[in-house]
Amino acid sequence: MTNIQQWRSSAGLERLDCDVLLAHALGCDRAAIIAHPERPLSKPVLRLLDEWRERRIGGEPVAYILETKEFWGLDFTVTPDVLVPRPDTEVLVERALANLAPGARVLELGTGCGAIAIAIAHTAPGCSVTAVDISPAALAVAHSNAEKHGVQVTWLESNWFDGVQGRFDVILSNPPYVAEHDHHLNALAGEPRLALVAGKEGLDALRQIIGKTRRHLAPNGRLLLEHGYEQGTAVRHLLAGAKFTRIESVPDLAGHERVSTAVRAP
Repeated sequence: MTNIQQWRSSAGLERLDCDVLLAHALGCDRAAIIAHPERPLSKPVLRLLDEWRERRIGGEPVAYILETKEFWGLDFTVTPDVLVPRPDTEVLVERALANLAPGARVLELGTGCGAIAIAIAHTAPGCSVTAVDISPAALAVAHSNAEKHGVQVTWLESNWFDGVQGRFDVILSNPPYVAEHDHHLNALAGEPRLALVAGKEGLDALRQIIGKTRRHLAPNGRLLLEHGYEQGTAVRHLLAGAKFTRIESVPDLAGHERVSTAVRAP
């Protein structure tokens, strides 16, 4: 009978992908997979693993195969209608939470599966959180995730600010920021292009958000934007041109500039 180590060795996948798939198929955690490589795999489990293996080799992200991804210590349902949440985006959540006063009004633009908005609502339940997305399918996933985690978020179908009313103390976004001919797109082929690509330089969405944020941001309110690791200088320039103050960029887990923040002067 095939065991864990034998399947892992013959799967043709990265070790992490193997262990995540194995743990999910066997209903255990990765520590158990690592500790017991001799554990035999039943025929039904092998059939399931081999099906998942083929899908992964075909380029489908593990998160879509398993329909789940962990973010901020919470499990989120994900589908091909939404971008898979990345660990680096937790920097955006951390910085937003560091700037939230009790009862703050928070707006997230381009929420996808709702991971950012739900993480904030879960950690700071006294805040009022609104999140928008242009995709009804993405909003359906986000709404389901909010119900699963028992948090209150107002969901709006909107192209950035088009359907947004009022002002907010904090506005944040992880918008599309990949250039249309970036070679990294090959590795992201399984994810929605609408959530990834933003023009020739990858700055179209960031430029649009920065240009329209002031009318929706309260005086002394803060804007936080995730961006590409080489886009920090360009984003700071855009923020300065839009007359924001206290502009800074924050590194991700690898030390690359990943999130830029700024304040709307009174």
